[in-house]
Amino acid sequence: MGGGGAERWCVVTGGRGFAARHLVEMLLRSDDWCVRVADLAPSISLEAHEEAGVLGRALRSGRAAYVSADLRNKAQVVKAFEGIEVVFHMAAPDSSINNYQLHFSVNVDGTRNVIDACIECQVKRLIYTSSPSVVFDGVHGIFNGEESLPYPEKFNDSYSETKAEGEKLILKANGRNGLLTCCIRPSSIFGPGDRLLVPSLVAAAKAGKSKAYFITNGEPIKFWEFMSLILEGLGYERPNIKLPVSFMMPIAHLVEWTYKIFSQYGMPVPQLTPSRIRLLSCNRTFSCSKAKDHIDYEPIVSLKDGIQRTIESCSHLKAEQKKRTSKVYTYLGGGKVADTLLWKDKKQSFTMLLLFVALYNYFFANGYTMITAVAKLVSVVALFLFIHGALPSKILGYNIQKLSPSYFELSEEQARRHAHSATHIWNNGIVILRSLCKGKDWALMFKVVFLLLFLNVLGYMSPQTIYKLGLAIAFFGLYVYDRWEDEIDKHIKDAYSHVRKLTSKVPRGP
Repeated sequence: MGGGGAERWCVVTGGRGFAARHLVEMLLRSDDWCVRVADLAPSISLEAHEEAGVLGRALRSGRAAYVSADLRNKAQVVKAFEGIEVVFHMAAPDSSINNYQLHFSVNVDGTRNVIDACIECQVKRLIYTSSPSVVFDGVHGIFNGEESLPYPEKFNDSYSETKAEGEKLILKANGRNGLLTCCIRPSSIFGPGDRLLVPSLVAAAKAGKSKAYFITNGEPIKFWEFMSLILEGLGYERPNIKLPVSFMMPIAHLVEWTYKIFSQYGMPVPQLTPSRIRLLSCNRTFSCSKAKDHIDYEPIVSLKDGIQRTIESCSHLKAEQKKRTSKVYTYLGGGKVADTLLWKDKKQSFTMLLLFVALYNYFFANGYTMITAVAKLVSVVALFLFIHGALPSKILGYNIQKLSPSYFELSEEQARRHAHSATHIWNNGIVILRSLCKGKDWALMFKVVFLLLFLNVLGYMSPQTIYKLGLAIAFFGLYVYDRWEDEIDKHIKDAYSHVRKLTSKVPRGP
């Protein structure tokens, strides 16, 4: 398990975690340490780049070793710490699951076992990876927070509460039987190899007095700006829809409640939880000046370089460019109408959907006929235009943007385009008619019959029902077809083949 002679051995608990893997490799590259990797799995399984990298070479040469250990089992922890000089305690359960029993058993009971094992094995140094959330109450933001911040009376979630309890145990153990301890609070760890922040975002200490250091890159950035930089770097659109916390919080509570019921049946851990919303909706920045003064801490990678390295390491997650334009996008003209109905411009689509819903509630829900509803709508538009035209150019310091007289006019180019579209539709109809007359294209016949049946059903519907159905098809049906065009076409083709097989069995006349 341990090395002999002048070899100095350390152990990293949770050593197969994201940040822990980087720490293991940094310790091995320093040539000052031999590293024992401790984790839950019964054996270590290396990825291809690890097998050929520093960890694979160290395991083969004996400078690294793997040990299976559950922190909740003290005997296993003691065995993992035999012959060890320094312990980097980085093991922790999934923070996204708000399970107090699980978090307490690992973050508190497990940390207590780590401390006892350190004392029993005469370990000299214990560095505990805590979290900035231990001083966050889920309500009040933090600006340039320092280590003097007290623990809150009420924590944001069970993970933060139990991490704080574990941190207290570590600090209290400082000096016991020669054991020196400290805690670090790394904020929002990200980088190459991250499996949490991007799929779906190293510590060092000098022994001495009890300490809990905030570790950051010294470059505060808004979380959503950070996420946008990552997403844009991978070829995705920057998020542009903003929803209030008061709207999302009840949904998050419902999601969390659903998970508690169905998690036993294999439901995956939800990303939308109340604690996560509180975490993402408050500003939190921390000062790492104490770490700089006491342990000469300086970030070795800038925020810009870190983001770039992360993007480069996630090349397999880059957005795929569409090879062709969908048929429905082409049929809709590929302009603003297509962008709106197919949710290419989500803000505009959502606005137009709300507008059409409002029009329905005002004009059609009261039982008006189609002609009456249209007349009322035109009346409202005319009144709005008249009042808007009569308003001054500025009211109470706000500029009133006037509509240009040519706003509703069609340019020659637009007129030609619309005329071309109308001609194209007519000619397509003629082509369909010719094909039907040949009596050979069963797929076309199937589509025409389906369309006529659909129009026949519409004839029995009220204008209100047609409006609602049209709204659903326009804003949701077209979007679904645009997203899954190939799959839907395949199902239609399969249905057509099935119909052909059935019709082929029908006995024909002499």
